[in-house]
Amino acid sequence: MSPSPWPLWIAHRGAGKLAPENTLAAFRLGAQHGYAAFECDVKLSADGVPFLLHDATLDRTTNGRGIAGARPWGELSRLDAGSWHGRAYAGEPLPTLDAVATFCRANGQALNIEIKPTPGHERVTGEVVAREAQRLWRGGTPLPLLSSFQPQALEGARDGAPALPRALLMDSLATGWFELARSLGCVAVVANYVACSREMVERLHGAGMWALCYTVNDESPARWLLGLGLDGLITDAVDRFAPHAA
Repeated sequence: MSPSPWPLWIAHRGAGKLAPENTLAAFRLGAQHGYAAFECDVKLSADGVPFLLHDATLDRTTNGRGIAGARPWGELSRLDAGSWHGRAYAGEPLPTLDAVATFCRANGQALNIEIKPTPGHERVTGEVVAREAQRLWRGGTPLPLLSSFQPQALEGARDGAPALPRALLMDSLATGWFELARSLGCVAVVANYVACSREMVERLHGAGMWALCYTVNDESPARWLLGLGLDGLITDAVDRFAPHAA
């Protein structure tokens, strides 16, 4: 089993909950805490621009309303994605994948891109995000890890940029999880940490695949997971875990 090309500790949505998620402000804060690897959610605007947002709707984390993927980027780019978190972040915009790639490459940081399609647009979202990621990271290392809960999005990513590494996201180890990950050409599985076990890690490592987990925010489960030999831990607690500690 070769070592993972990505750092062990990965900051969730930029800086967990300490800054408005999926914004460049969150990435900057995560970097200030020493993190060199980040996770973010990427979907498509109505006119095909990959941008960062977790939810299908704009309501929770912006001053907009309705389905995000139904709006063109020109409208989305003018929204306030920071005030919901606090006045200090008022006016923080939604970033494009292009902007985040520029930040990560300039600072030598790794990125796990969760493909988060608007429902009904799984395959095209995977394909477009993968193609854009391939363009943005051309000649750069490490390559971004493309992950999704949606098999169709991973199929699209495989078609759009077959050379980029992919990972299957799972909330639980449903029957056939390993075979599904293999059939999608995944190099890793990213599982809810409560679903992780030594058997899962050993099965993945035995197949030359990496095992990552989300979202680990407390010391006790973190110690247990590290003891299992996990290759990556995604956390909100960027102020509590030293990212260079094993």
